[in-house]
Amino acid sequence: MVHPKKALVAAAALVGAATLVLAGCSSSSTPTSSGSASSTAPAQADPAAACKPGTVGTGPLTVATILPQTGSLAYLNPPAEAGYGLAVQDINAAGGVLSQPIVVAPITDSGASSDLSISTASAAQIASSDAQVVLGAESSSVTLNFVDTITSKCKVQISPANTATALSGYSSYYFRTAPPDTVQGSALGNLIVGDGVSNVAFIVFNDAYGTGLRDVAEKTITDAGGKVVYGAKGQGQEFAPGQKTFSSEVSAAIAAKPDAIVILAFDETKQIVPELQAQGWDMSKVYMVDGNTADYSKDFAAGTLTNSQGTIPGAQPDPTFRQALIDFYKTSANADLKDFSYAPESYDAIVLAALAAEKGKGTDGPTIQANLAAVSGDTNGEKCTDFAACLALIKAGKDISYVGKAGIGPFNDQNDPSSAYIGIYKYDANNVPVFQKSVQGSAE
Repeated sequence: MVHPKKALVAAAALVGAATLVLAGCSSSSTPTSSGSASSTAPAQADPAAACKPGTVGTGPLTVATILPQTGSLAYLNPPAEAGYGLAVQDINAAGGVLSQPIVVAPITDSGASSDLSISTASAAQIASSDAQVVLGAESSSVTLNFVDTITSKCKVQISPANTATALSGYSSYYFRTAPPDTVQGSALGNLIVGDGVSNVAFIVFNDAYGTGLRDVAEKTITDAGGKVVYGAKGQGQEFAPGQKTFSSEVSAAIAAKPDAIVILAFDETKQIVPELQAQGWDMSKVYMVDGNTADYSKDFAAGTLTNSQGTIPGAQPDPTFRQALIDFYKTSANADLKDFSYAPESYDAIVLAALAAEKGKGTDGPTIQANLAAVSGDTNGEKCTDFAACLALIKAGKDISYVGKAGIGPFNDQNDPSSAYIGIYKYDANNVPVFQKSVQGSAE
């Protein structure tokens, strides 16, 4: 799934980039009808299998959003709102899509995985709307709850933040501009191994996002000769999302004598970290991921997380784009934008949808779906970096490769980014994650 890119430095997105290549890593889990992951579940039938090209739509491109306005993930809404809002502004300033302004409606709440009734209701509202493109959700588990509802209506869903491997190739009408956990999980595993860690404990919640990341990181670690001594796949040691106390999990993890502990959780991290500290764990031996690599300067005493590390998918916004996001959000929401989590991915999702509509000369779902991969660059077209420049090439009859803000590669046959950057962060004495370097990984 998702989360915060705090304390972003103004360095270029590719500073310190290394190369990480994954050889066809994938999860053996497939989503069940309830949205959980199961290694024994039958192969998922495409919810959009009945969607076929029909009458090409030429009305305004309408985008619905299903993002976390409430719940434990609500802090992810501002950067997504800034990202998609800025994209709409830029596209409309360039003449809109098919010479019409983009419409954003309905704007709905996805809530969090702890209360799926919120996303169920929002998805039903979107399904009955005129929206052809749906931006969201941020949480993979939340998306698994409603993706059938959206894509079966031939609406294109694009998530800026989902990373669960269970969503790779889930539906022909589901895309994402964030890389699957095969990329981040391998980056995390290689970071741990590179630090000389031999024995690892995972404190992980029983969620498609958490277990998916754990599975890939575990394989990377064990393939390199390491060992998972607690929280390994198949051991049944995961905790339930939303759990409030972690004394027993922390005690068991420390008792297994790990060299490092990986926390795969969301807001539960705010209870896990104090418990680890209370039980005497060396907090510099903690690793986290995008779900919890956040700014904890107001949550923990100074020095609590010094030298702990975390990973966050995505390229860092360059200084100009970062300032544009800040300015847009200040104008639109009258608030300061302090987090940039998945803002580039939200921006790119809207630009890609708009370019697909322009290439196909239609704003209907099937036309956009049929052209998304092409405008993302899978035909090796001419590179362009903004909507206006890409539109000019399309109108000149040329194939394009949109090089977006998030630094992802073209969509592959699973509708995942074929490559992406993962940022490596280290916590300072104020409990703020500071960017160290980026590694580039491939999902293929």
